[in-house]
Amino acid sequence: MKRIETDADILRAVESLVALDPRLQPVRDRAGDIPLRRTEPGFASLVSIVISQQVSRASADAIEARLHGLIDPLTPASIAAAGEAPLIVAGLSRAKQRTIVALARAVLEHGLDLETLCALEAEEAVDRLTAIHGIGPWTAQVYLLVCAGHPDVFPAGDVALQAAVADALSLPDRPDAKGLARLAESWAPLRAVAARLFWAYYRQMKGQEAAPLPR
Repeated sequence: MKRIETDADILRAVESLVALDPRLQPVRDRAGDIPLRRTEPGFASLVSIVISQQVSRASADAIEARLHGLIDPLTPASIAAAGEAPLIVAGLSRAKQRTIVALARAVLEHGLDLETLCALEAEEAVDRLTAIHGIGPWTAQVYLLVCAGHPDVFPAGDVALQAAVADALSLPDRPDAKGLARLAESWAPLRAVAARLFWAYYRQMKGQEAAPLPR
């Protein structure tokens, strides 16, 4: 499995993707720059992704900045020692507070290794992550995409991807997560590259960034 590690990897993979599905050539033409979107694996990166669930980029950035101001460094041990009070002060929802605490416990008490997990096949890694309270497929898939450089994950629950694919392929309706996942099967084994492509297309379509960006 060839990881997506560099900008050159993306360029080569996008060429292969367009050859696989010629419908994507106009998408590529409009998308412009396709960012790598990589960051180091680990607890802080996964917490960042949890924070970004279902909120605007500006809101996620503000909450994360407050959290880092209250707990530094952001580690499972520091979360366990601090308790939920700083999570509340930072502005996290109750559901996200529970998720972050559950994630810290999974690392400390059950030996979850978020770095080693990145070397697993996508299906097994997603299964392990989604076993943690509050972590769903979107969070797990985005973690594998941005932290592991996995080439063949596609977070079909992402509303920006749903909107971008609907617009780019002139679909009559925006697909739901299941429908988009089925559609994305045709882009295997480069589904993560397709996700990067459609996030870039969305940026051009809407004039705003909606992709999960590493911080």
